[in-house]
Amino acid sequence: MDERMRVVLAGADVDAVVDLGCDLADAGRQEDALVCFERAVELGGDWVWGNVGNTLLELDRPLEAAEAYRRAAAAGETDAWVHLGHLLESLGDLDGAAGAFAAAGESGLPEGFVELAHLRHDRGDLPGADAALTRAGEDPQAFALRACWEWEATLDPQLEPRLRAGAAVSGAARAALAALLLLTRRAGQAQQQLELGAKLGQRECWLPLGNLLAESDIDAAEAAYTAGIAAGDAYCHHNLALLLLERGNRQRAEFHLAAGAAAGDDLARRALRDLPRD
Repeated sequence: MDERMRVVLAGADVDAVVDLGCDLADAGRQEDALVCFERAVELGGDWVWGNVGNTLLELDRPLEAAEAYRRAAAAGETDAWVHLGHLLESLGDLDGAAGAFAAAGESGLPEGFVELAHLRHDRGDLPGADAALTRAGEDPQAFALRACWEWEATLDPQLEPRLRAGAAVSGAARAALAALLLLTRRAGQAQQQLELGAKLGQRECWLPLGNLLAESDIDAAEAAYTAGIAAGDAYCHHNLALLLLERGNRQRAEFHLAAGAAAGDDLARRALRDLPRD
């Protein structure tokens, strides 16, 4: 690969440089990947700014990544607005994130309005969240999210058809469907839905699956929480920690509470604070 890098970087084929950068990134060589992507930009591939942003983020250089995403968006890569929005949200710049998501939507990407709806909903701006979903039009994610929020507000079993329809595109909708099935005493069907969602990569399904399994199979519950953490659901740290405490494994429990607290989970933070000290 080093020889390939020497040859490709000496040329002027943008696609070849980008392909090499992607291969280097897949191999964990992020610094070398960045060299390739920046070279592709120099050769006129402004659309490659998105790759530059992704790589800078992998290298823990978020402010530079944000600028790279802005340049990618200016070059017409509308999904860069979504990446920028998520990055700014993680940095605590919620107004900037809202602006980026709105820009994505206005550029023709309904996902931007869906993410804007999520952000406004999390901030307690329910009318604003509803308005953002309306702007997403007939987007399936917007349809699923609206059904989820109605379920959270009403626990109305008549939402089952809408949640079933939304489950195909939304882990949140599938998790809500499972909650509805549990409420209407169909635990077996609920578990089947959560297991299916987990297999499909819907990370929202791991936490409720672990909770359901914890009633009968502690080992399976632990595996579910662990898989949820690997999938990016930081809230699984708290529930896994509680299970570990029941098993007497305080050291691992404290580790997971600290990890959950660091990720912003208030339940994990309070549990860590209230953990009895020796």
